[in-house]
Amino acid sequence: MFDVIVIGGGPAGLSAALVLGRQRRRVLVADGGEVRNAPADEMHMYLSRDGASPHRVLEAGRAELASYPSVELRPGRVARVSGAIDAFTVEFADGTVERARRLVLATGLVDEPYDIPGLPERWGSSVFHCPFCHGWEASGKTLGVIGRDVPQVMLGRYLADRFSDDVVVATGGPHELPEPVLGKLADGGLVVRTEPLVEVTGELGAVDLHFADGTTLRREALFHRAPTRQRATFAADLGCEILDDGSVRVDAQAATTVEGVWAAGDMARQPAVPDALTLVSQAAADGVRAAVWLDQGLFRAAL
Repeated sequence: MFDVIVIGGGPAGLSAALVLGRQRRRVLVADGGEVRNAPADEMHMYLSRDGASPHRVLEAGRAELASYPSVELRPGRVARVSGAIDAFTVEFADGTVERARRLVLATGLVDEPYDIPGLPERWGSSVFHCPFCHGWEASGKTLGVIGRDVPQVMLGRYLADRFSDDVVVATGGPHELPEPVLGKLADGGLVVRTEPLVEVTGELGAVDLHFADGTTLRREALFHRAPTRQRATFAADLGCEILDDGSVRVDAQAATTVEGVWAAGDMARQPAVPDALTLVSQAAADGVRAAVWLDQGLFRAAL
């Protein structure tokens, strides 16, 4: 019986395991090897690691965990999770079964870019999702934004306000954007193109949008706030409350609505927060917060 099984070996999961290992908790980290920022060469806004490779940061984190004998890092995909507080069961895809008193879910989200040929293949290399993560590097460049709904197209307005005076929004087809939104885009100097998009080609610095009318628009970089989904259904399987946007509901201590289960990283948010933040530093902080309060709960339960 482990004190805690952490499902997910990204920044949130590894940070949670680090805190718990330092408190001499017996911890198993189930690392399926999939992280949301895998296509990215750099990460940003992580103090002392700004611009570092996210892969190397994870490697460093795994190496640090090796210093704590009570923490086991096990590569492998989790297939099923069940049980309740003090008696959770985690079954791996290879049939291995482990048990734990508490769980930390840190499986994260999956981005699902529009099904436009060439767009998914460029995700994270010349097509970016976050102006906080990639806006600085896009300063002064010609930018394109692919999106159909209000939050997506307003990303273009934000980019025009902060980073570029040449931003084109491509809706990929007819849209039903409210007139006030169109007015805000026009006020910011943005051009909105509604022709269907048939393909995206090129690389960073020279990315081409190919429209159905035969025209091509070259941009130096693209932004696309892609739809997302949970990478795993474990929170829902356990009965955790899921918010309208698909996020797992957590409180200020990162606890879910199911006793004994915490959730950290971009998969979860408090109801008062409009969006789950996608920053590596935030994910690490979430993992720390979950682990601290989980540990304190275990301590109080033993008194």
